[in-house]
Amino acid sequence: QVQLVESGGGLVQPGGSLRISCAASGFTFWTYAMRWFRQAPGKEREFVASIGWNGGTTDYADSVKGRFTISRDNAKNTVYLEMNNLKPEDTAVYYCNRAGDWGQGTQVTVSS
Repeated sequence: QVQLVESGGGLVQPGGSLRISCAASGFTFWTYAMRWFRQAPGKEREFVASIGWNGGTTDYADSVKGRFTISRDNAKNTVYLEMNNLKPEDTAVYYCNRAGDWGQGTQVTVSS
């Protein structure tokens, strides 16, 4: 049974930083690309970042390029999203994704 469990969300001031994590289980983690998506209130879920199976290939939405960094630790079956210089428009529920599987999400709120 595939499980994706996000953690690390919270309230941060504009310009601040946060790292969120996704712990995976139930599948051979190191063979899959992983992705982060987010969904703000009243908006559709949108792609944020992806990382290849060995971490060698990454891709980002234009809105987060240069501020967010996706990484993974295959020994820990975990994917991370380091978020810097956060803006109020980054406020959303952040979801971990593998193919058709989703986690429950973690709330990130950027506000002063």
